Amino acid sequence: MGSKFSKIGFVLAVAGSAVGLGNAWKFPTLVGQNGGSAFILLYLFLTLCVGFVVFLAELSIGKLSEKDPVNAYAKLAPQHKKAWSLVGFTMLGAILIVSFYSLVIAWIAKYAVSSIFSLPKNIEQAESHFITLITNSPLVQILSFSLVFFLVFFIVSRGIKNGIEKLNVWMMPTLFILLIAMLLYALSYSGLTQAASFLFKPNFSKIGVDSVLSALGLAFFSLSLGVGTIITYSASLPDKTNFITSTLWIIFINILIGLMMGLIVFTFIFEFGADPSQQGPGLIFISLTTLFSHLGPVGNVLALCFFISLFFAGITSAISMIEPFAFYLINTFKFSRLKALVCIGIFVYALGLACILSSNESTHFELFGKSFFDVLDFLASNIIMPFGGIAATVFVGFVLKKEALKILFSPYMSGVFFELWYFFLRFIVPLIIIIIAINSIYPLQNFLGMLGIIVGMIV
Repeated sequence: MGSKFSKIGFVLAVAGSAVGLGNAWKFPTLVGQNGGSAFILLYLFLTLCVGFVVFLAELSIGKLSEKDPVNAYAKLAPQHKKAWSLVGFTMLGAILIVSFYSLVIAWIAKYAVSSIFSLPKNIEQAESHFITLITNSPLVQILSFSLVFFLVFFIVSRGIKNGIEKLNVWMMPTLFILLIAMLLYALSYSGLTQAASFLFKPNFSKIGVDSVLSALGLAFFSLSLGVGTIITYSASLPDKTNFITSTLWIIFINILIGLMMGLIVFTFIFEFGADPSQQGPGLIFISLTTLFSHLGPVGNVLALCFFISLFFAGITSAISMIEPFAFYLINTFKFSRLKALVCIGIFVYALGLACILSSNESTHFELFGKSFFDVLDFLASNIIMPFGGIAATVFVGFVLKKEALKILFSPYMSGVFFELWYFFLRFIVPLIIIIIAINSIYPLQNFLGMLGIIVGMIV
C-alpha cells in the first residue's frame, strides 16, 4: 500500500468501519426488545466468543501476508493456492454493500440539508416525504448518491495514511462530540429516564432463542467480518501493535456509540409517545424527523446534528468497503490507485443507479420478488459474509501452521488464552456462523417446527 496506519489510526479506522448506520436503528432496538442490559451482556459475551475470535483470525491472515484478501490466501496456503485465493473474492460482498449503503447515506445527506429549512409536522407528512423520495424523486436520489459516491472514492484515492486514517482520526472524535452534545441536551427531557430504563434495565425473561441468534448475528456482522476489510486493514498494521487491546478498543467504541445513539433516539421516542419497537429507515426518516419538529427551531438544529452524525458513521463504514478490492487491483495488476478506483467506481455507481431505478415508480423492477436494493443486501449479508467468516476460521484453524500463529500472538496472548482461542476458532465458531447463516435465510424456529412435525409423523 506504500504506507501503514499509526496504532491509533488502525483502531479508529476499524472502529469507523464497524460503527455504521446499524448503530442508530438496529443495535438500540435489539437491546430494547430483548431485555435491555441482559441483551448487552449476552452480546458482549458472544462478541468476545465469536466476533473476537474471527476478527483475530482475519487479522492474522492480513498481518502474516501483508497482502489483499485474494493474494493473502494464495501466499499463505501451503497447497491448493488457486482454490484458496478464490475465497478472497468474498471482498466482492463489500462492493455490493457499498453500492446500496451509499444510497442510504445519500438519503441522510438529503435529510440533513432539508432539516435546516423544514421538518414534517406529523407522521403522515413524514411518511409521504420519505416514500416520495424513494419512489418519485430519481433525480434527487441520483444527485445525492453521486455526491456521496465521489466523496467516498476521493477519500480512498488519498490512500491509507492521507485518506482513510486522516478521515477517521478527524471524523470519529467529531462523531463522538456531536453525540455527547445531543445527550447533554436530552438531559432536559423526561424521556431520557425511560430511554435509559428501556436500554439498561435487565430483563432476563426476555432472553430466548431469538435473542441469542440476534446477538450472535450482531456480534459477527458489527465488526465488518467476512468481506476482506479486516484482512486488508491488518496488512497495513504497524509493527509491535498489541492486537488484543486494539481489538477490545474497537469493540468498546462500537458498543459505546451504539448505546449513545440509542439513548438519543429513544429519549425523543418516549418523550413524544412514538413506537419504540420500530427500527430501520422508518425510525430515522419518519418517526424522528416528526419528533424533532415538535421542538421548534431547536429541533432543526438537533435534526441537523443527528443526520450529520449518521452521515459520518456511514462514510467511515463505506470507505472501508472499497479498500480491499482496490488493494487487490493494485497488487495483482499493478494498477495505479486512481485506475483501480475508476474500475471499482464504474461498477459501484452502476449498482447504485440500479437500486434507485428499481424502487422508482416509473422504472420499478424486481428480482426474485425483491427490489434490487434488497437483493444486494441479501446476497452480501446472508450469503457472502457468513461464507467469508467460515472460510477464514477454517483456513486459520486447519490450514495455517499453528506455530506461525503462536509466534504472531505470543507477545500479546498467553499460552492458555491462545489455546482457548484456537479451540474456539476450529470447533465452535464455524458451527455458530453456520447457525447464524441458516437462521438469516430460513428462521430456525420454522426449521425446528418442521422438524417437530416430521418427527411426529414418524412416531
